[in-house]
Amino acid sequence: MKKTDELYFSTLEQEITSIREQIVAHPLYTRIQSPVHLRHFMELHVYAVWDFMSLLKTLQNMLTCTEVPWFPRGSADTRYLINEIVTGEESDTDINGHRLSHFEMYLQAMEKAGADTQPIRTFCETLKKTRDLSAAFQAAGTPAEARAFVQFTFDLISRGKPHILAAVFTFGREDLIPDMFLSFIKGLQRDMGESIAPFVYYMERHIEVDGGHHSHLAREMTQRLCEEHEADAKEISEVVKQALKQRISLWDGVVQKIEARENILQ
Repeated sequence: MKKTDELYFSTLEQEITSIREQIVAHPLYTRIQSPVHLRHFMELHVYAVWDFMSLLKTLQNMLTCTEVPWFPRGSADTRYLINEIVTGEESDTDINGHRLSHFEMYLQAMEKAGADTQPIRTFCETLKKTRDLSAAFQAAGTPAEARAFVQFTFDLISRGKPHILAAVFTFGREDLIPDMFLSFIKGLQRDMGESIAPFVYYMERHIEVDGGHHSHLAREMTQRLCEEHEADAKEISEVVKQALKQRISLWDGVVQKIEARENILQ
């Protein structure tokens, strides 16, 4: 991609509009009608919350020097952009004003809402010991949709292309939870009370930070990297579309889990 190609991102956004609309209008958001449904959502979605951090930290490792001895790496502007995003995602403030990563916040929200955190904790502990995704999936009994979602992310990471990772981060991961979902969850809070207050707070932060300040930083970072690596517009478009399709499959998995449970109860 050349610096003079100012229409690139607007063209990319047009190409992925229909897929993004499928996510924003997914039946999942209106299908969650009870505390049990919300717990199903959280138990699957937490894998996306976790692997988002792995995607983010990979970019930081690629674009900055995180080793000793230290030497400047890459553009100072790009270093600033990724470090700014990492600071917000890795050490934000929770509902009580304590510093936590968004993943740790999510775990707290799950526990408060009565969702099962043992599978994702087993997954993380096993992966920490073995460095083997397959072993971690098996130990945790990770659902197929979450496995595919995480595996896709790590396959991209293994390709080692920072501009590809940045494009997926920016257009395939940021700002995909619609405001309508937050409004619906707040309505559900009337029934569940304070038990989902941390989850509502997390969603508010996600929409405010990831859909606002961080999305602007990510966009600028991606543009710089695509220029530096003379990115192939077609390749970027295809990979971002694949990432968005993975999100749709993950949401489909939650709906299927809700419907399977209801069929058992009938």
